[in-house]
This record gives sequence, C-alpha cells and structure tokens, in this order.
Amino acid sequence: MMTQLESARRGIITDEMAAAARGEGCSPESIRDGVADGTIVVCHNRLHGSGRSLGVGKGLRTKVNANIGSSADDTDIAKELEKARVAVAHGADALMDLSTGGPVDEIRRAVIAETDACIGSVPLYQAALDTVRLKKKAIVDMTVDDIFAGIVKHGEDGVDFITVHCGVTRSTVERMKNEGRVMDVVSRGGAFTIEWMVRNGRENPLYEEFDRLLEIARHYDLVLSLGDGFRPGCLADATDRAQVHELIILGELTQRARAAGVQVMIEGPGHMPLNQIQANILLQKRLCHGAPFYVLGPLVTDIAPGYDHIACAIGGAVAAAAGADFLCYVTPSEHLRLPDVNDVREGVIASRIAAHAADIAKGVPGAVEKDNMMARCRKKLDWEGQFSLALDPEKARRLRVESGVADHGACTMCGEFCAYKVMDSAMGEEEKISS
Repeated sequence: MMTQLESARRGIITDEMAAAARGEGCSPESIRDGVADGTIVVCHNRLHGSGRSLGVGKGLRTKVNANIGSSADDTDIAKELEKARVAVAHGADALMDLSTGGPVDEIRRAVIAETDACIGSVPLYQAALDTVRLKKKAIVDMTVDDIFAGIVKHGEDGVDFITVHCGVTRSTVERMKNEGRVMDVVSRGGAFTIEWMVRNGRENPLYEEFDRLLEIARHYDLVLSLGDGFRPGCLADATDRAQVHELIILGELTQRARAAGVQVMIEGPGHMPLNQIQANILLQKRLCHGAPFYVLGPLVTDIAPGYDHIACAIGGAVAAAAGADFLCYVTPSEHLRLPDVNDVREGVIASRIAAHAADIAKGVPGAVEKDNMMARCRKKLDWEGQFSLALDPEKARRLRVESGVADHGACTMCGEFCAYKVMDSAMGEEEKISS
C-alpha cells in the first residue's frame, strides 16, 4: 500500500487528501501538490477512515493542538476523556496524549475512540513505562527493541502522528554542555533520551537506526513529528547552538524521510523573545526544506505563571504569521500542575485566537470573513449574531447575561451613550436635514 506522500508524487488524490481539502475549503489538487513537495502533511487515522483527515502546512488554516494525558499523580481516565471532549468542542484540531501514569494504553485507545480529532503521541513514554512497570527495571535499561516496540504499539492503535526525538545526538549534547545553558533540556522525551545515551554510552537509537523508524512509519503511514529535544525552556537559552544544531540534523532527516515516502513535520520552541520568533521560523523553513512547523507557544516571557496561555498566544500569533503551521497550546497551569478541564478550554481558546489572527495576517482564504460579519452584527447590536460568531459563544453569552441588561440594547459599558446608537441617531438627523 502506498503512503500519502508516495501517492501524491504519482499524481494520485487519495480519499484522505480529498477529506483534508473539504476541511480547508480548497481543491484536492492543492493538497496533493503540497503533500508531494513536503510543504503539507495529511494526518489520518488508519482505523477511522478518511473522513477524519487533517491537512497541516503551507497555505492552510493554522491548526491548534491540545495536550492531554495522565500523570503519576493523577491517573483518572474519565478526566482525560472529558478534557478531550472539551478541547474538541472548543475548536482543537488535534489532541496529543502524553499520558505517563495509570492505564496509559487504555487512555490512549479511549481517546482515539472518543473523538474524531487528529491524535498524536510520544511512543518513547510508552517504552519507558513498559520498562519500569512490566520489566521492573529503570528507564535507562530500555533496550533498542523496547523503544521501537513502543512505536509499533502506537501505530497499531491508530495514532495519526508521533513525536520522535531523533535530533537528540551526542554531538548536540556536547554543544549544549559547551553553551552553558541555564535550563539544559526541558523536553521530557529529550531528557529520557539523553539519560539513556549517557548511561549506556551509545548514540540515540532513533537517530542511529532512523531507517528502522522509517520502515515502521511507512507501514502505518504515520506522520513523523521530529521533536525538538533541545527546545529552549527559558528566554536565556533561545536560539543557541544546541537548538540550531538539532534543527540542522532534523533538516537532514527530513530529506531521508521524504525519500522513503514518509511525511514529516518539525517541532519548534519553546520559550523565545518576541524579536527572535520570525527569524526562527524562517530558519526552520530554510533548513528543513519547507516542512510544516509545529511550535509549542512560543512563550515570550518566563514570568507569567498562571497566565502562560496568554504568553503562548502572543508568541503563537507572531510565529504563525511568520509561517508556522501548527500551534501547540499552553494552559494557565503550565509550569504549575496538570491542567484541569477549565484550563484546557482556556488554553484552546487562547491558541485559536492566535491562529486566527495569524491566518488573517497570512491572507488565508476566508479567514477574515467572520470578523467582517461580527463587525456588522456589532453595528446592529445583534447579540445573537455576535454570540454565533464568537470563538467561545458560551462565555460571550454568559458575560452578557451577567450584566443584568433586560433588553437586547447596548451593553453596560456605554449604556445610553452607546456610540452605535449615537451614530445611528446622528446619521438619521443628517438624512432628514439633507432631504
């Protein structure tokens, strides 16, 4: 069976490409051509048919991902399923299950079954947990076969894309050590990989045996999301040698993956000053041959705990306007705790605002139409129309009701001095005078 990339190169429009085109409101041919040249990926779950396919990349609407998943301190599967439902209900295009506690296999499979959203995962977590739980050994005792077995398991379960930290190499670790980073490595998958490399005195298996990874990815038609193990975890570490060296490696691996018929997207920072974001996006696109770029944030300040979803949205808007294609949300709980359902909702909405603002700046077809409609509804004081167009209709309606306004006139900010009413009156008087 041919992969999406192999089909596109032969000029074939697959059912998955057609479904992705319908979701974008664009032609199937444009999706096919983008897949063929690597600037678009089509994520699809092989167990759910083509209707669930998601296009990510150049010229398409900026997508939003919501991370969910249990931890060792909170293993309630019902909570994770509720987070999944809330994230999708509020507009998340994808979910990443990052579970590291409790029945992780059951959680992943339940999330896949629960929603039609695109699903991503990090198989290395699976390998680490299986080593600890089933083999009663330390994470550093994982075998290379254990690591690849985790990838196979996730492919069998039907995830759409997997994060793999292939650019975490011994040479990149040396550059990090020489750089004198403040926060070293904040990526959990990156930290697992480095600890394994140090304790075993070996190179990263996902880099050393990349062809083996490609065989698995091709078999399940998985999109490889090449993870940024050296993403900066604070502003001081942004755009350093370790980050850029890893990016160079990911660009080389992108070419190898495409040659094998495997779709690729690239993951990016992290924490980053506002004035470095655009240059980082341009650098990634150049070094990684136009592959879709998936960014965590970036967070533009380190001092906003409790409000990191806002720091993320600011950076995400700048990143997406500069060419990033996929935004991973951050919730108000970032750096503080496992997010709850309300945190998930707040995080999704914040990133959707960033994505939409960027799509307007990029001129994505149809992006500004709802904004123009909202302006007309506001001019007419059409509250129901405004609620229907809002990114979070429920909250908009609640705030309006809580104001205590009995009728559907102006809001309590201006009341009788509402500029819309004043202007309607003024324009009406002008028409009378002129007539």
